Amino acid sequence: MNLTFTRQELRDLFVAWLALGLAFTLLLEPRLTDALLGTAGGVSVGVVTLTLVVSLLTVGVAFLLHELAHKVVAIRFGQVAAFKADYRMLGFAIVGALVGFLFAAPGAVVHRGRITPKENGLIALAGPVTNIGLAVVFLVPYLSFAASGVGGFLWDLASRGLQINLLLAGFNMIPFGPLDGRKVREWNTGVFVAVAVPSILLGIGALFVL
Repeated sequence: MNLTFTRQELRDLFVAWLALGLAFTLLLEPRLTDALLGTAGGVSVGVVTLTLVVSLLTVGVAFLLHELAHKVVAIRFGQVAAFKADYRMLGFAIVGALVGFLFAAPGAVVHRGRITPKENGLIALAGPVTNIGLAVVFLVPYLSFAASGVGGFLWDLASRGLQINLLLAGFNMIPFGPLDGRKVREWNTGVFVAVAVPSILLGIGALFVL
């Protein structure tokens, strides 16, 4: 398997990663938004920096690995695949975060070549499954920190990483529009139900519990 990246693709991935980190920082730190809009006083640079780092290491990494999983599986099936950022939607995500609303559709892996419905379904499935795997990785320190009462940066990293990966997996398994769930359902209803039902339920739980 020849996994390569063009300069444009690397630029798109970096910009999308940075823009998502910034958007979630604005959403999680309303004091920063108020300061930027001139409706309140300043905010600690240290607090903003830590929030940005947490966002980049959780939201950003969850997104990057989700898209790279699509690309790896697509290439495995002989496709020509590359990530393309949607700069308009990235701008919308940042503007939306400024007013307390975030809808992130940063771009997608575009692939072409001869492909079967099963291969297309597996390519789509790779992203949400990767997020589920990442959620398990974050779950271990999350449970450990919760039991020992660890707080601060490490707690934020573990809890945010668990939450965002469950949300991404659940959201992307919705079987509508360009989302992964639609492609999986078109390939195999049984696989779709087996992955989508727990993913969506866990995503809802992450939204209201974590």
